[in-house]
Amino acid sequence: MMTHKHNWPRWIAHRGAGHLAPENTLAAIRLGYSKGWRMFEVDITLTSDHQPVLMHDETLRRTTGLDQHVADTSSSDLRTLDAGRWHSPLYAGEPVPSLAQVARFCLANTSWINLEIKPTTGLAEVTGREVARATQALWSTRATSRCAPMPLFTSFEPAALASACAIAPEIPRGLLIDTLETDWVTTLRVLGAQVLVCDHTLITPELLQHTRELSVHCLAYTVNDPKRAQQLLEWGVRSIITDALDEIDPTDSTQPSWLN
Repeated sequence: MMTHKHNWPRWIAHRGAGHLAPENTLAAIRLGYSKGWRMFEVDITLTSDHQPVLMHDETLRRTTGLDQHVADTSSSDLRTLDAGRWHSPLYAGEPVPSLAQVARFCLANTSWINLEIKPTTGLAEVTGREVARATQALWSTRATSRCAPMPLFTSFEPAALASACAIAPEIPRGLLIDTLETDWVTTLRVLGAQVLVCDHTLITPELLQHTRELSVHCLAYTVNDPKRAQQLLEWGVRSIITDALDEIDPTDSTQPSWLN
Protein backbone atom coordinates (compact mmCIF):
# COMPACT_ATOMS: atom_id res chain seq x y z
CA MET A 1 0.00 0.00 0.00
CA MET A 2 1.48 3.34 -1.05
CA THR A 3 1.05 6.57 0.86
CA HIS A 4 1.86 10.22 0.34
CA LYS A 5 3.70 12.36 2.88
CA HIS A 6 1.37 14.44 5.00
CA ASN A 7 2.79 16.82 7.56
CA TRP A 8 -0.18 16.83 9.90
CA PRO A 9 0.37 18.46 13.27
CA ARG A 10 1.03 16.13 16.16
CA TRP A 11 -2.02 17.40 18.07
CA ILE A 12 -5.59 17.53 16.73
CA ALA A 13 -8.37 19.34 18.61
CA HIS A 14 -11.43 17.09 18.94
CA ARG A 15 -14.63 18.67 17.55
CA GLY A 16 -12.86 22.01 17.36
CA ALA A 17 -11.94 22.75 20.97
CA GLY A 18 -12.64 19.65 23.01
CA HIS A 19 -14.96 20.49 25.89
CA LEU A 20 -13.99 24.16 26.08
CA ALA A 21 -16.62 25.38 23.59
CA PRO A 22 -19.70 23.97 21.87
CA GLU A 23 -18.58 21.13 19.65
CA ASN A 24 -18.50 21.43 15.87
CA THR A 25 -18.91 25.20 15.80
CA LEU A 26 -16.79 28.02 14.44
CA ALA A 27 -16.54 29.33 17.99
CA ALA A 28 -14.81 26.09 18.98
CA ILE A 29 -12.39 26.22 16.06
CA ARG A 30 -11.58 29.86 16.72
CA LEU A 31 -10.95 29.12 20.40
CA GLY A 32 -8.71 26.18 19.55
CA TYR A 33 -6.81 28.33 17.08
CA SER A 34 -6.34 31.09 19.66
CA LYS A 35 -4.70 28.52 21.96
CA GLY A 36 -2.19 27.48 19.31
CA TRP A 37 -3.97 24.47 17.79
CA ARG A 38 -3.62 24.19 14.03
CA MET A 39 -5.57 21.02 13.20
CA PHE A 40 -9.17 20.38 14.07
CA GLU A 41 -11.32 17.25 13.91
CA VAL A 42 -14.98 17.92 13.11
CA ASP A 43 -18.00 15.84 12.12
CA ILE A 44 -19.70 16.46 8.78
CA THR A 45 -23.11 15.34 7.57
CA LEU A 46 -25.83 16.41 5.10
CA THR A 47 -28.97 18.47 5.42
CA SER A 48 -32.15 17.56 3.56
CA ASP A 49 -30.97 19.69 0.62
CA HIS A 50 -27.59 17.92 0.62
CA GLN A 51 -25.57 20.76 2.12
CA PRO A 52 -22.60 19.62 4.26
CA VAL A 53 -22.78 20.95 7.82
CA LEU A 54 -21.00 20.25 11.08
CA MET A 55 -22.94 17.88 13.33
CA HIS A 56 -22.01 14.71 15.19
CA ASP A 57 -25.42 13.18 15.91
CA GLU A 58 -28.07 12.11 13.42
CA THR A 59 -30.55 14.26 15.31
CA LEU A 60 -30.38 17.89 16.41
CA ARG A 61 -31.76 17.31 19.89
CA ARG A 62 -28.57 17.20 21.97
CA THR A 63 -26.88 20.34 20.64
CA THR A 64 -29.80 22.49 19.45
CA GLY A 65 -32.84 21.18 21.34
CA LEU A 66 -34.77 20.45 18.13
CA ASP A 67 -36.06 16.87 18.07
CA GLN A 68 -35.46 16.34 14.37
CA HIS A 69 -32.99 14.54 12.11
CA VAL A 70 -30.36 16.62 10.36
CA ALA A 71 -31.21 14.78 7.13
CA ASP A 72 -34.81 16.01 7.45
CA THR A 73 -33.83 19.63 8.02
CA SER A 74 -33.03 22.15 5.28
CA SER A 75 -29.88 24.24 5.44
CA SER A 76 -31.97 27.40 5.69
CA ASP A 77 -33.88 26.06 8.70
CA LEU A 78 -30.65 24.88 10.27
CA ARG A 79 -29.26 28.42 10.20
CA THR A 80 -32.00 29.54 12.59
CA LEU A 81 -30.98 27.10 15.35
CA ASP A 82 -28.88 27.82 18.44
CA ALA A 83 -26.01 25.30 18.70
CA GLY A 84 -24.20 27.03 21.55
CA ARG A 85 -26.60 27.60 24.45
CA TRP A 86 -26.50 23.93 25.53
CA HIS A 87 -22.80 24.37 26.33
CA SER A 88 -22.97 27.65 28.26
CA PRO A 89 -24.69 31.06 28.14
CA LEU A 90 -21.46 32.53 26.76
CA TYR A 91 -22.12 30.76 23.45
CA ALA A 92 -25.85 31.35 23.16
CA GLY A 93 -26.80 31.98 19.57
CA GLU A 94 -23.82 30.17 18.04
CA PRO A 95 -25.05 28.66 14.75
CA VAL A 96 -24.50 25.27 13.15
CA PRO A 97 -21.72 26.01 10.65
CA SER A 98 -21.58 24.96 7.03
CA LEU A 99 -18.55 23.29 5.51
CA ALA A 100 -18.09 26.44 3.43
CA GLN A 101 -17.67 28.55 6.57
CA VAL A 102 -15.11 26.12 7.99
CA ALA A 103 -13.23 26.12 4.69
CA ARG A 104 -13.00 29.90 4.72
CA PHE A 105 -11.50 29.84 8.21
CA CYS A 106 -8.99 27.10 7.39
CA LEU A 107 -7.92 28.71 4.13
CA ALA A 108 -7.54 32.12 5.74
CA ASN A 109 -5.56 30.74 8.70
CA THR A 110 -3.55 27.96 7.01
CA SER A 111 -5.08 25.33 9.26
CA TRP A 112 -5.58 21.61 8.82
CA ILE A 113 -9.00 20.01 9.13
CA ASN A 114 -10.00 16.38 9.68
CA LEU A 115 -13.50 15.95 8.27
CA GLU A 116 -15.09 12.90 9.83
CA ILE A 117 -17.90 11.92 7.47
CA LYS A 118 -20.89 11.00 9.67
CA PRO A 119 -23.70 9.90 7.37
CA THR A 120 -27.26 9.46 8.54
CA THR A 121 -28.08 5.74 8.52
CA GLY A 122 -28.59 4.57 4.95
CA LEU A 123 -27.01 7.66 3.39
CA ALA A 124 -23.32 6.72 3.43
CA GLU A 125 -22.69 6.86 -0.31
CA VAL A 126 -24.51 10.11 -0.99
CA THR A 127 -22.91 11.75 2.04
CA GLY A 128 -19.41 10.74 0.98
CA ARG A 129 -20.08 11.94 -2.55
CA GLU A 130 -21.54 15.33 -1.63
CA VAL A 131 -18.95 16.04 1.04
CA ALA A 132 -16.19 15.22 -1.44
CA ARG A 133 -17.68 17.43 -4.13
CA ALA A 134 -18.03 20.36 -1.78
CA THR A 135 -14.58 19.88 -0.27
CA GLN A 136 -12.93 19.63 -3.66
CA ALA A 137 -14.59 22.86 -4.80
CA LEU A 138 -13.93 24.78 -1.58
CA TRP A 139 -10.26 23.86 -1.31
CA SER A 140 -9.57 24.37 -5.02
CA THR A 141 -8.42 27.89 -4.13
CA ARG A 142 -5.69 26.60 -1.81
CA ALA A 143 -2.93 27.55 -4.31
CA THR A 144 -3.73 31.20 -3.64
CA SER A 145 -4.30 30.80 0.09
CA ARG A 146 -0.76 30.61 1.47
CA CYS A 147 -0.57 26.89 0.70
CA ALA A 148 -3.33 25.88 3.09
CA PRO A 149 -3.28 22.09 3.42
CA MET A 150 -5.87 19.72 2.02
CA PRO A 151 -8.36 18.21 4.48
CA LEU A 152 -8.23 14.64 5.71
CA PHE A 153 -11.39 12.56 5.23
CA THR A 154 -12.10 9.93 7.89
CA SER A 155 -15.10 7.73 8.57
CA PHE A 156 -16.28 4.57 10.26
CA GLU A 157 -18.28 3.96 7.06
CA PRO A 158 -16.18 2.41 4.26
CA ALA A 159 -18.97 3.15 1.76
CA ALA A 160 -18.74 6.86 2.55
CA LEU A 161 -14.97 6.86 2.07
CA ALA A 162 -15.22 4.90 -1.17
CA SER A 163 -17.79 7.35 -2.49
CA ALA A 164 -15.60 10.30 -1.49
CA CYS A 165 -12.59 8.70 -3.16
CA ALA A 166 -14.49 8.27 -6.44
CA ILE A 167 -15.07 12.03 -6.53
CA ALA A 168 -11.86 13.36 -4.98
CA PRO A 169 -9.10 10.72 -4.98
CA GLU A 170 -6.48 13.41 -4.29
CA ILE A 171 -7.87 14.03 -0.79
CA PRO A 172 -6.28 11.68 1.78
CA ARG A 173 -8.54 9.17 3.51
CA GLY A 174 -8.49 7.47 6.89
CA LEU A 175 -10.47 4.50 8.18
CA LEU A 176 -11.83 4.89 11.71
CA ILE A 177 -12.05 1.75 13.81
CA ASP A 178 -13.19 0.98 17.35
CA THR A 179 -12.48 -2.76 17.18
CA LEU A 180 -9.77 -4.97 15.70
CA GLU A 181 -12.23 -7.75 15.01
CA THR A 182 -13.04 -6.45 11.52
CA ASP A 183 -10.79 -7.04 8.50
CA TRP A 184 -9.44 -3.51 8.62
CA VAL A 185 -6.35 -4.37 6.58
CA THR A 186 -8.42 -5.43 3.57
CA THR A 187 -10.67 -2.40 3.97
CA LEU A 188 -7.66 -0.07 4.01
CA ARG A 189 -6.35 -1.67 0.83
CA VAL A 190 -9.67 -1.54 -0.99
CA LEU A 191 -10.06 2.14 -0.07
CA GLY A 192 -6.47 3.03 -0.83
CA ALA A 193 -6.52 4.74 2.56
CA GLN A 194 -3.35 6.34 3.88
CA VAL A 195 -4.43 6.47 7.52
CA LEU A 196 -5.81 4.19 10.22
CA VAL A 197 -7.54 6.13 13.01
CA CYS A 198 -7.84 3.95 16.12
CA ASP A 199 -9.53 4.12 19.45
CA HIS A 200 -6.35 4.63 21.49
CA THR A 201 -7.15 1.68 23.77
CA LEU A 202 -6.58 -0.64 20.79
CA ILE A 203 -3.09 0.62 20.05
CA THR A 204 -0.07 -1.48 20.94
CA PRO A 205 3.52 -1.48 19.65
CA GLU A 206 2.60 -4.59 17.66
CA LEU A 207 -0.30 -2.85 15.94
CA LEU A 208 1.92 0.09 15.08
CA GLN A 209 4.53 -2.22 13.61
CA HIS A 210 1.78 -3.69 11.43
CA THR A 211 0.72 -0.25 10.19
CA ARG A 212 4.33 0.63 9.40
CA GLU A 213 4.63 -2.54 7.33
CA LEU A 214 1.52 -1.40 5.45
CA SER A 215 3.01 2.12 5.01
CA VAL A 216 -0.04 3.55 6.76
CA HIS A 217 -0.07 6.42 9.26
CA CYS A 218 -1.74 5.68 12.60
CA LEU A 219 -3.74 8.37 14.40
CA ALA A 220 -5.27 7.89 17.85
CA TYR A 221 -8.55 9.12 19.33
CA THR A 222 -9.66 10.43 21.85
CA VAL A 223 -6.66 10.71 24.17
CA ASN A 224 -7.20 13.00 27.16
CA ASP A 225 -4.40 11.77 29.43
CA PRO A 226 -1.15 13.57 28.51
CA LYS A 227 0.94 10.64 29.79
CA ARG A 228 -0.95 8.20 27.56
CA ALA A 229 -0.59 10.61 24.65
CA GLN A 230 3.18 10.79 25.13
CA GLN A 231 3.38 6.99 25.33
CA LEU A 232 1.54 6.66 22.04
CA LEU A 233 3.81 9.20 20.38
CA GLU A 234 6.87 7.36 21.65
CA TRP A 235 5.49 4.14 20.19
CA GLY A 236 5.01 5.75 16.79
CA VAL A 237 1.50 7.19 16.57
CA ARG A 238 1.51 10.00 14.00
CA SER A 239 -1.05 12.35 15.59
CA ILE A 240 -3.30 12.49 18.64
CA ILE A 241 -6.95 13.63 18.71
CA THR A 242 -7.78 15.08 22.11
CA ASP A 243 -10.26 17.06 24.17
CA ALA A 244 -7.52 18.12 26.59
CA LEU A 245 -6.81 21.53 25.07
CA ASP A 246 -6.21 23.00 28.51
CA GLU A 247 -3.68 20.29 29.49
CA ILE A 248 -1.59 19.85 26.33
CA ASP A 249 0.57 22.51 24.72
CA PRO A 250 0.23 22.05 20.94
CA THR A 251 3.23 24.31 20.32
CA ASP A 252 5.61 22.08 22.31
CA SER A 253 8.45 21.36 19.90
CA THR A 254 9.86 18.42 21.88
CA GLN A 255 10.10 15.49 19.49
CA PRO A 256 9.32 11.96 20.68
CA SER A 257 12.25 9.60 20.18
CA TRP A 258 10.73 7.88 17.15
CA LEU A 259 10.84 11.17 15.19
CA ASN A 260 14.51 11.87 15.96
